[in-house]
Parts: sequence; C-alpha cells; structure tokens
Amino acid sequence: MVTIDESKCIGCGKCAKDCIAQMIEMNHKRARVSGECILCGHCVAICPADAVRIPEYDMDEVEPYNKETFHLDPQTLLHTIKFRRSIRDYIQTPVEQEKLEQILQAGRYTATAKNNQDCHFLFIQKNLNQLKAMVWDYIDQAAPAKFRDIPRDMLPYAVFNRRRKTDPADDYLFRNAPVVVFITSDWKLDAGLASQNMELMAVSLGLGMLYNGYLARIADENQALKAWLGIEGKEIKACMLLGYPNVTYARTAPRKPANVIWK
Repeated sequence: MVTIDESKCIGCGKCAKDCIAQMIEMNHKRARVSGECILCGHCVAICPADAVRIPEYDMDEVEPYNKETFHLDPQTLLHTIKFRRSIRDYIQTPVEQEKLEQILQAGRYTATAKNNQDCHFLFIQKNLNQLKAMVWDYIDQAAPAKFRDIPRDMLPYAVFNRRRKTDPADDYLFRNAPVVVFITSDWKLDAGLASQNMELMAVSLGLGMLYNGYLARIADENQALKAWLGIEGKEIKACMLLGYPNVTYARTAPRKPANVIWK
C-alpha cells in the first residue's frame, strides 16, 4: 500500500494528478491515500519532496533523477537499434554474473500490463548441458524414427536432431550460445517488451542475443523440463540465446522502406 509522509508533503498535488487508479486525493493541501492501487510507483517517482513510499517494494532501489546519467542521446539510441544483429555464432566464453544481473534489471524494470510484474526470468548457464540433454531427449521421444511419419510441427526439430547426431559440432538449435534465457508471463506482450530491453542492455555490454522461437516452443511443451526449471503451470513466452558474438559487423543492414501512414 502507498504511504505518504505528511510531514514531508508540500501539497503540490502532483501525485494525485498522475495517479492512474485515482486513489490519491488532496485534503487540506495534503495528499491522502483513499483506496487500493496497482502500486505502479508513479506517485513515488513524481513527488518533489520524496514523501511517498511503497513498503512492499525495496525503496533503497529508488534513484533520484540525474540529467547527466539518465539522458539517452537519441542518435546514439537509433544507431544502437540499427546496428544490432541477431547473433547466431558465439564465442565459448561464459557471461559474467554481473552482466547477467544488469540484463535482468533491464527486463525487470520494463512496463507490464496493469503493472502485474508477472514476468519470470530464467538464466541457464551453469546447467546448460543438462538443459540441452532434456531438450534433445524430448525431441528423440516425440519424433518417430521414419521422417514420413513425423508430424509437420515436429519436422524442423527432427532435422536439427539429425544434423546434431551426424555432426556433434552442428548445434543449430542452441548455436553454441553459453546462456539460454526464458521468460514466462501471462501476457505475451510483456515478455516481448522485456526481452527487447534486455537485448539492448546486452548489446551495450558487448554481448549479443538471438530470439529463439523454436526453442521456446519445444521447451514449453516439455513438462519434465518445465518441472526441472521450476515453472510448472507457467507458459514460456520468450526465449533468447545470449553470449559474446563470434562475428563482427562493419555496418548496419538495409531494410525495406517503412510501411507507415501519416495523417
């Protein structure tokens, strides 16, 4: 629940005006909490007197705005977006825990529908070989031995598996990435937004990512794998491979003209 320190409140009314739930009201030039809210934190962020608290959250994480460190140059951001590439070849170097933590924070602070903050982030690095074994075992069991009997939706996985068995170095599904990231959520858009912010953070740290829909789907079907991950009953809505790129690009890639309507 939101609390307001009346000794600090200056009666500016900014929190009440910005409250999406309309549960903050002004009374005798002081802000008052009048009901339940979605704990979005706008009142904390907008209060010029630092009078608002949300006890359920870690208030020590709240940072005051600093123009020098919070401002993002628009041209630099656009260049970063244009230059990022989906990485399909990785150096066999583990990703440092502190960098994984920064990537996690980028996802954690992404907006969610109704502030549900329901995204569950899973980083698999130390136990990646076990994850791979469970995925390939599931594919072995789900795909019939004869290709003509394989269901259409399983055919790509059977091809990936055959390539792997022919040449163990052909790691087409995992691309030899040292880290696999899963995101579960009740809202697919929430997972997509979080993964985009996480990729931008990864790029800023010298890392690369690949969105892996194949792995997301086969992992979500594998109930034993989800039990091992501790996400029974949840849906995997996004999957990313993560690591240091083993490829260097010299320029941005071209794109089709924008399909846009201006009115």
